[in-house]
Amino acid sequence: MTLSKLSLRNARRQARDYLVYFAAMVMAAALLYSFNGLMFSREILTLSKMMAQMPMLIVMVSIAVVCVFGWLASYSTGFILSCRSRELGTYLLIGLENKQVARLFFQENLMVGGCALVLGLLSGNLLFQAMRAVVFALFGQAYHFSFAFSFPAAGLTAVYFVLIYLLALGRSRRRIRKTQIYDLIYFEKKNENAVIGSGRSRKGIFAVSIALGIAGALLMMAGDLSLGMVGAGLLVVFLYGFFLSFASGIPAFFDRHPAGKYKKHRLLVFRMLTAKVATMGVLMATLSMIFTGTLISEGAGLVFRGLFVGRSAEKTCFDLYIGGSKGGIHKEYLDYIEGNIPIDRCRQYTVYESQDTRLIDYVNVKEAYLDYGYGGDPVIGYSDYAALRALAGYEAAEPAQGKYFIHCMSYLEAAFRGYDEELILGGATLSPGGIYTEHFLQRYGEGNGHEFILVVPDEAAKACTVHHHAYAAKTLAPVGEEIYDGLCAIRDEAEVRTGDYDAVYSKAAEEAQAASGTATAVFPLYFLALALTVTAATILTIQQLAESGRYKRQFALLHRLGMDVGEMKRALWHWSAIYYAMPAVPALLVGVPVLLNLARTPEPGVMVGWSSPAAVAGIAAGLFFLIYGVYILLAYTSLIRNVLPEEKDTP
Repeated sequence: MTLSKLSLRNARRQARDYLVYFAAMVMAAALLYSFNGLMFSREILTLSKMMAQMPMLIVMVSIAVVCVFGWLASYSTGFILSCRSRELGTYLLIGLENKQVARLFFQENLMVGGCALVLGLLSGNLLFQAMRAVVFALFGQAYHFSFAFSFPAAGLTAVYFVLIYLLALGRSRRRIRKTQIYDLIYFEKKNENAVIGSGRSRKGIFAVSIALGIAGALLMMAGDLSLGMVGAGLLVVFLYGFFLSFASGIPAFFDRHPAGKYKKHRLLVFRMLTAKVATMGVLMATLSMIFTGTLISEGAGLVFRGLFVGRSAEKTCFDLYIGGSKGGIHKEYLDYIEGNIPIDRCRQYTVYESQDTRLIDYVNVKEAYLDYGYGGDPVIGYSDYAALRALAGYEAAEPAQGKYFIHCMSYLEAAFRGYDEELILGGATLSPGGIYTEHFLQRYGEGNGHEFILVVPDEAAKACTVHHHAYAAKTLAPVGEEIYDGLCAIRDEAEVRTGDYDAVYSKAAEEAQAASGTATAVFPLYFLALALTVTAATILTIQQLAESGRYKRQFALLHRLGMDVGEMKRALWHWSAIYYAMPAVPALLVGVPVLLNLARTPEPGVMVGWSSPAAVAGIAAGLFFLIYGVYILLAYTSLIRNVLPEEKDTP
């Protein structure tokens, strides 16, 4: 048999025996191609001028992803080499040279990588179509399936794959060329040694690592960049110290509690766990760091999405809005609108401020509220308010005779529910009325109040001081980016001329900006998160399934001794659950507090509903365990099939 035929046979066997690794590399190629497809797609890049940033961001994240998948390929090929070292050493015994064996191993892995690349490109095209549909949905565009193969995307993916495999296989090839026959045959016996032995040092390091983990998490949540960097360093020390000391400390725990080890199948489970984890403490810590990065990356994507959507929703209640100064709306705006924008209905109106800050002071005590440029409580007349509600498409408000209403952002509603005092404006005494919480352009004080506004009868409003004039309109066609740029040019010229800054918002332009921000920030973060999850879960699964032969012999012996198959399944499930939980639980304990703090960073009222801090942390953890759970179930079912004896067998 020639070396080429032997390489082909071994490549087929490797793809079958290490199917999880092969599937991971197919997924790697699919992910790389799909994101490269976004980068080279002209129809996507022309959806908005802000999408021009996407190619640069995808390239930056792709470099990180290539490094991640490169580590996966390097680790997996090294692990496969250790598992097959006896076979490769046998080739040397029968007369092959080291360089021939190295070339054999190199060729068969290139074949596996080539097949993974081809399958990844085919499946990546389908994944690209799914991502393309999501992008079109973000921009409110109709999606039509159109199969098109992108040769530039495929070429760049192939370049990435060549780099991944050349770097991964180069190390293994050098190792084979320099290793003696004896060392190669017994190479599989080498494992990561337990760094920490027994005794007081183990207990002390375990306690110190826990303390450092708590301190690191607190510093990460402090909101300061310098403290966050120190906290990140402490968390790294915590993870390595925890896993190295924990792996060595399992036997010590049962030494102190000898009776506990014999309950049910606990001895079997922890014996298998000790044998596995004690030799891979550093790897477990590294994988836990990767899982932590996955959670934070997913959560950060959700935070960015909530930030873009929350801010955009508050600004897009009107098709067009211009917030002027006390002097009124500049004529240049009105002339430009008349010549370029078809208007259905419009309203010029005035926002006032009262003579005191009674409600501002009240809400400052109740909520995290920051007054923004108002010397008194913001006020609007009822007729203007009713017209604006009609422009925004809201239901009509009840009449304001002898009453005042409060229109506020939703996070302030509970606070204002407790305010029942009368107000005196323009000599009129007003009793409290209803509270409205629809989006009403109330951010930063440049729209209709700052996060709340008092709605009062027109006579009472006109007795107050003018804060600014504004213009709102419902248009017959969306005010796109080009027309919106013309309004912004007028705004900039007016600012130079008068020193006043006008707020100019277009619903279509703001929605495009939110969609572009989501596509350019959230997609790369999820790209990275998925790559990290696949890499770490694949390595864990390869480590587990590689021991199937040894576990099969052990469980066959237990079966002959009288242990039934059902009990074996329970023991195997408990062992698998603990094994997969070990790197995931610390990541969860570190990542969730960080995400909760990160989601609280934006201004109040933005991160609400599905973007609230609890929702962000919960969704990020759910997405992570959804993918992770697939690996756990696949590994468990594979172990059941390959390790346990048949139900009909009798001891």
